[in-house]
Amino acid sequence: MGRKRAADRVVEQVDTGQAELVPDPDRAGSWTLLLDGAPQSHVDLTDPTHLEFEYVRRLAAALDLIAPAGEPLRVLHLGGGALTLPRYVSATRPGSTQRVSEVDGALVELVRRALPWPSDTRLRVRVEDARAVLTSTRDASYDVVVADVFAGARTPAHLTSVEYAAEVARVLRPAGWYLANLADGPPLRHARAQVATVRSVLPQACLVGDAAVLRGRRYGNLVLVAGRVTPPVPELTRRAAGDWFPGRVVAGDELDRFAGGSPVVRDADATGSDPPPPGLFSVRR
Repeated sequence: MGRKRAADRVVEQVDTGQAELVPDPDRAGSWTLLLDGAPQSHVDLTDPTHLEFEYVRRLAAALDLIAPAGEPLRVLHLGGGALTLPRYVSATRPGSTQRVSEVDGALVELVRRALPWPSDTRLRVRVEDARAVLTSTRDASYDVVVADVFAGARTPAHLTSVEYAAEVARVLRPAGWYLANLADGPPLRHARAQVATVRSVLPQACLVGDAAVLRGRRYGNLVLVAGRVTPPVPELTRRAAGDWFPGRVVAGDELDRFAGGSPVVRDADATGSDPPPPGLFSVRR
Protein backbone atom coordinates (compact mmCIF):
# COMPACT_ATOMS: atom_id res chain seq x y z
CA MET A 1 0.00 0.00 0.00
CA GLY A 2 3.02 2.30 0.26
CA ARG A 3 2.17 3.86 3.61
CA LYS A 4 4.64 6.29 5.19
CA ARG A 5 4.70 8.88 7.97
CA ALA A 6 6.53 12.17 8.28
CA ALA A 7 5.86 14.43 11.28
CA ASP A 8 2.58 12.53 11.86
CA ARG A 9 1.48 13.04 8.24
CA VAL A 10 0.04 9.81 6.82
CA VAL A 11 0.47 9.11 3.12
CA GLU A 12 -1.21 6.04 1.68
CA GLN A 13 -2.26 4.82 -1.74
CA VAL A 14 -6.00 4.20 -1.88
CA ASP A 15 -8.25 3.02 -4.69
CA THR A 16 -8.78 6.47 -6.23
CA GLY A 17 -5.33 7.98 -5.78
CA GLN A 18 -2.86 9.04 -3.10
CA ALA A 19 -4.44 9.96 0.21
CA GLU A 20 -2.75 12.20 2.75
CA LEU A 21 -3.83 12.86 6.31
CA VAL A 22 -2.22 16.08 7.53
CA PRO A 23 -2.44 17.24 11.16
CA ASP A 24 -3.79 20.75 11.63
CA PRO A 25 -1.05 22.79 13.35
CA ASP A 26 -3.66 25.19 14.76
CA ARG A 27 -6.10 22.67 16.24
CA ALA A 28 -5.05 19.67 18.29
CA GLY A 29 -6.86 16.53 17.18
CA SER A 30 -7.76 17.97 13.78
CA TRP A 31 -6.78 16.57 10.41
CA THR A 32 -7.13 17.43 6.73
CA LEU A 33 -7.66 14.67 4.17
CA LEU A 34 -6.23 15.29 0.71
CA LEU A 35 -6.60 13.08 -2.37
CA ASP A 36 -3.97 13.60 -5.05
CA GLY A 37 -3.21 16.95 -3.44
CA ALA A 38 -6.81 18.24 -3.42
CA PRO A 39 -8.31 18.93 0.04
CA GLN A 40 -11.32 16.65 0.59
CA SER A 41 -12.21 16.86 4.28
CA HIS A 42 -11.22 18.49 7.55
CA VAL A 43 -12.14 16.70 10.77
CA ASP A 44 -11.80 17.79 14.39
CA LEU A 45 -11.89 14.54 16.35
CA THR A 46 -12.50 16.36 19.63
CA ASP A 47 -15.23 18.70 18.34
CA PRO A 48 -17.20 17.39 15.33
CA THR A 49 -19.20 20.63 15.22
CA HIS A 50 -16.07 22.57 14.19
CA LEU A 51 -16.23 22.82 10.41
CA GLU A 52 -13.15 24.28 8.77
CA PHE A 53 -14.20 24.31 5.10
CA GLU A 54 -16.66 27.06 4.22
CA TYR A 55 -18.73 24.93 1.83
CA VAL A 56 -19.15 22.33 4.57
CA ARG A 57 -20.44 25.03 6.92
CA ARG A 58 -22.98 25.96 4.24
CA LEU A 59 -24.09 22.35 3.90
CA ALA A 60 -24.35 22.17 7.69
CA ALA A 61 -26.43 25.35 7.80
CA ALA A 62 -28.97 23.73 5.50
CA LEU A 63 -28.96 20.58 7.63
CA ASP A 64 -29.57 22.74 10.71
CA LEU A 65 -32.61 24.36 9.10
CA ILE A 66 -34.46 21.36 7.67
CA ALA A 67 -36.01 20.49 11.05
CA PRO A 68 -36.14 21.87 14.60
CA ALA A 69 -32.82 21.78 16.45
CA GLY A 70 -31.90 18.35 17.75
CA GLU A 71 -34.63 16.50 15.84
CA PRO A 72 -33.26 13.27 14.31
CA LEU A 73 -33.06 13.05 10.52
CA ARG A 74 -32.66 10.31 7.96
CA VAL A 75 -29.66 11.31 5.84
CA LEU A 76 -28.02 9.67 2.83
CA HIS A 77 -24.47 10.88 2.19
CA LEU A 78 -23.17 10.28 -1.32
CA GLY A 79 -19.42 10.50 -0.88
CA GLY A 80 -17.77 9.86 2.46
CA GLY A 81 -14.31 11.40 2.64
CA ALA A 82 -13.40 11.65 6.32
CA LEU A 83 -17.08 11.68 7.38
CA THR A 84 -17.11 15.33 8.46
CA LEU A 85 -20.85 15.88 7.96
CA PRO A 86 -21.99 12.49 9.29
CA ARG A 87 -20.04 13.21 12.48
CA TYR A 88 -21.65 16.67 12.64
CA VAL A 89 -25.17 15.26 12.25
CA SER A 90 -24.52 12.60 14.93
CA ALA A 91 -23.37 15.33 17.32
CA THR A 92 -26.11 17.88 16.61
CA ARG A 93 -29.01 15.51 15.96
CA PRO A 94 -28.54 12.42 18.14
CA GLY A 95 -30.58 9.45 17.01
CA SER A 96 -30.33 10.34 13.32
CA THR A 97 -30.18 7.46 10.87
CA GLN A 98 -27.35 7.94 8.38
CA ARG A 99 -26.02 5.93 5.47
CA VAL A 100 -22.69 6.88 3.91
CA SER A 101 -21.81 5.68 0.43
CA GLU A 102 -18.11 5.85 -0.47
CA VAL A 103 -16.77 4.08 -3.56
CA ASP A 104 -13.15 3.93 -2.32
CA GLY A 105 -12.88 0.97 0.04
CA ALA A 106 -9.22 1.59 0.87
CA LEU A 107 -10.04 5.18 1.83
CA VAL A 108 -12.83 4.00 4.14
CA GLU A 109 -10.40 1.65 5.87
CA LEU A 110 -7.77 4.39 6.20
CA VAL A 111 -10.26 6.78 7.80
CA ARG A 112 -11.65 4.02 10.02
CA ARG A 113 -8.14 3.23 11.24
CA ALA A 114 -6.59 6.70 11.50
CA LEU A 115 -9.62 8.93 12.18
CA PRO A 116 -12.16 6.58 13.78
CA TRP A 117 -15.68 7.85 14.16
CA PRO A 118 -17.72 7.19 17.33
CA SER A 119 -19.56 3.90 17.42
CA ASP A 120 -23.17 4.47 16.34
CA THR A 121 -25.40 1.69 15.09
CA ARG A 122 -27.47 4.28 13.22
CA LEU A 123 -24.46 5.39 11.15
CA ARG A 124 -23.63 2.90 8.40
CA VAL A 125 -20.67 3.33 6.08
CA ARG A 126 -20.68 1.20 2.95
CA VAL A 127 -18.31 0.82 0.02
CA GLU A 128 -20.58 1.35 -2.97
CA ASP A 129 -21.22 3.60 -5.96
CA ALA A 130 -23.51 6.56 -5.28
CA ARG A 131 -25.78 5.99 -8.26
CA ALA A 132 -26.13 2.29 -7.46
CA VAL A 133 -27.13 3.17 -3.90
CA LEU A 134 -29.91 5.42 -5.15
CA THR A 135 -31.20 2.78 -7.53
CA SER A 136 -31.49 0.24 -4.71
CA THR A 137 -33.13 2.63 -2.21
CA ARG A 138 -36.87 2.68 -1.52
CA ASP A 139 -39.04 5.66 -2.42
CA ALA A 140 -39.27 8.49 0.14
CA SER A 141 -36.64 6.98 2.43
CA TYR A 142 -34.65 10.08 3.39
CA ASP A 143 -35.11 13.60 4.70
CA VAL A 144 -31.84 14.72 3.13
CA VAL A 145 -29.51 13.50 0.39
CA VAL A 146 -26.07 15.12 0.52
CA ALA A 147 -23.88 14.80 -2.58
CA ASP A 148 -20.17 15.53 -2.20
CA VAL A 149 -18.59 13.12 -4.66
CA PHE A 150 -15.34 13.73 -6.49
CA ALA A 151 -12.97 11.60 -8.54
CA GLY A 152 -9.73 13.32 -9.42
CA ALA A 153 -11.22 16.63 -8.15
CA ARG A 154 -14.12 16.28 -10.61
CA THR A 155 -17.73 15.24 -10.07
CA PRO A 156 -18.26 11.97 -12.00
CA ALA A 157 -20.41 12.29 -15.12
CA HIS A 158 -23.04 9.74 -14.02
CA LEU A 159 -23.84 11.98 -11.01
CA THR A 160 -24.65 15.05 -13.12
CA SER A 161 -27.63 13.92 -15.21
CA VAL A 162 -31.38 14.39 -14.92
CA GLU A 163 -31.76 10.62 -14.61
CA TYR A 164 -29.54 10.77 -11.52
CA ALA A 165 -31.47 13.76 -10.16
CA ALA A 166 -34.74 11.90 -10.67
CA GLU A 167 -33.40 9.04 -8.53
CA VAL A 168 -32.47 11.54 -5.82
CA ALA A 169 -35.97 13.04 -5.97
CA ARG A 170 -37.53 9.58 -5.75
CA VAL A 171 -35.73 8.61 -2.53
CA LEU A 172 -36.45 11.96 -0.83
CA ARG A 173 -39.50 12.44 1.35
CA PRO A 174 -41.96 15.07 0.06
CA ALA A 175 -40.44 17.85 2.19
CA GLY A 176 -36.89 16.55 1.84
CA TRP A 177 -33.88 18.41 0.50
CA TYR A 178 -31.05 17.63 -1.86
CA LEU A 179 -27.77 19.31 -0.89
CA ALA A 180 -24.94 19.23 -3.42
CA ASN A 181 -21.40 20.56 -3.41
CA LEU A 182 -20.71 21.99 -6.87
CA ALA A 183 -17.08 22.88 -7.59
CA ASP A 184 -16.64 25.08 -10.65
CA GLY A 185 -14.89 28.09 -12.11
CA PRO A 186 -15.37 30.65 -14.88
CA PRO A 187 -17.68 30.59 -16.83
CA LEU A 188 -19.59 28.27 -14.45
CA ARG A 189 -20.94 26.01 -17.18
CA HIS A 190 -21.11 23.00 -14.86
CA ALA A 191 -22.82 24.85 -12.00
CA ARG A 192 -25.37 26.50 -14.30
CA ALA A 193 -26.18 23.19 -15.97
CA GLN A 194 -26.53 21.45 -12.60
CA VAL A 195 -28.97 24.07 -11.36
CA ALA A 196 -31.05 23.67 -14.53
CA THR A 197 -30.88 19.87 -14.35
CA VAL A 198 -31.76 19.47 -10.68
CA ARG A 199 -34.54 22.08 -10.83
CA SER A 200 -36.22 20.11 -13.62
CA VAL A 201 -37.15 17.53 -10.96
CA LEU A 202 -36.72 19.46 -7.67
CA PRO A 203 -37.89 22.94 -8.68
CA GLN A 204 -37.57 24.85 -5.41
CA ALA A 205 -33.90 25.76 -5.04
CA CYS A 206 -31.22 28.23 -4.08
CA LEU A 207 -27.47 28.44 -4.44
CA VAL A 208 -25.06 29.49 -1.67
CA GLY A 209 -21.51 30.58 -2.26
CA ASP A 210 -18.79 33.18 -2.27
CA ALA A 211 -19.72 36.25 -4.30
CA ALA A 212 -16.61 36.02 -6.47
CA VAL A 213 -17.37 32.38 -7.33
CA LEU A 214 -21.01 33.16 -8.07
CA ARG A 215 -19.94 35.94 -10.43
CA GLY A 216 -17.60 33.60 -12.27
CA ARG A 217 -14.42 35.36 -11.16
CA ARG A 218 -12.65 32.39 -9.57
CA TYR A 219 -12.86 28.64 -9.02
CA GLY A 220 -14.59 27.52 -5.84
CA ASN A 221 -17.46 25.66 -4.21
CA LEU A 222 -21.18 26.41 -4.50
CA VAL A 223 -23.83 24.65 -2.43
CA LEU A 224 -27.09 23.79 -4.16
CA VAL A 225 -30.17 23.36 -1.95
CA ALA A 226 -33.15 21.89 -3.82
CA GLY A 227 -36.46 20.27 -3.04
CA ARG A 228 -40.20 20.36 -3.61
CA VAL A 229 -40.78 23.00 -0.93
CA THR A 230 -39.28 26.48 -0.77
CA PRO A 231 -35.91 26.50 1.01
CA PRO A 232 -35.50 28.94 3.92
CA VAL A 233 -33.71 31.60 1.92
CA PRO A 234 -33.78 34.35 4.59
CA GLU A 235 -32.27 32.05 7.23
CA LEU A 236 -29.65 30.68 4.83
CA THR A 237 -28.83 34.25 3.79
CA ARG A 238 -28.23 35.25 7.41
CA ARG A 239 -26.03 32.22 8.04
CA ALA A 240 -24.01 32.83 4.88
CA ALA A 241 -23.58 36.53 5.61
CA GLY A 242 -22.40 35.82 9.15
CA ASP A 243 -19.86 33.16 8.17
CA TRP A 244 -16.11 33.59 8.75
CA PHE A 245 -15.93 34.03 4.98
CA PRO A 246 -19.22 35.72 4.13
CA GLY A 247 -21.24 34.33 1.25
CA ARG A 248 -24.50 35.12 -0.44
CA VAL A 249 -27.60 33.24 -1.55
CA VAL A 250 -28.99 33.25 -5.09
CA ALA A 251 -32.70 32.42 -5.37
CA GLY A 252 -35.87 33.29 -7.26
CA ASP A 253 -35.48 35.39 -10.39
CA GLU A 254 -31.75 35.70 -9.82
CA LEU A 255 -31.39 31.91 -9.87
CA ASP A 256 -33.49 31.79 -13.05
CA ARG A 257 -31.02 34.17 -14.67
CA PHE A 258 -28.06 32.20 -13.32
CA ALA A 259 -29.26 28.99 -15.00
CA GLY A 260 -30.96 30.66 -17.97
CA GLY A 261 -30.25 28.94 -21.25
CA SER A 262 -28.33 26.04 -19.69
CA PRO A 263 -29.40 22.65 -21.05
CA VAL A 264 -30.67 19.83 -18.88
CA VAL A 265 -27.91 17.20 -18.73
CA ARG A 266 -28.84 13.64 -19.70
CA ASP A 267 -26.97 10.38 -19.24
CA ALA A 268 -26.28 10.19 -22.97
CA ASP A 269 -24.31 13.46 -22.99
CA ALA A 270 -23.15 13.82 -19.37
CA THR A 271 -19.56 14.78 -18.63
CA GLY A 272 -17.66 15.25 -15.39
CA SER A 273 -17.26 18.71 -13.90
CA ASP A 274 -14.36 20.89 -14.99
CA PRO A 275 -11.12 20.25 -13.06
CA PRO A 276 -9.65 22.96 -10.85
CA PRO A 277 -6.95 25.17 -12.34
CA PRO A 278 -3.38 23.80 -12.04
CA GLY A 279 -1.69 24.68 -8.78
CA LEU A 280 -4.88 25.78 -7.02
CA PHE A 281 -4.25 23.65 -3.96
CA SER A 282 -0.47 23.80 -3.82
CA VAL A 283 -0.44 26.48 -1.12
CA ARG A 284 -2.57 24.37 1.26
CA ARG A 285 -0.24 21.40 1.44
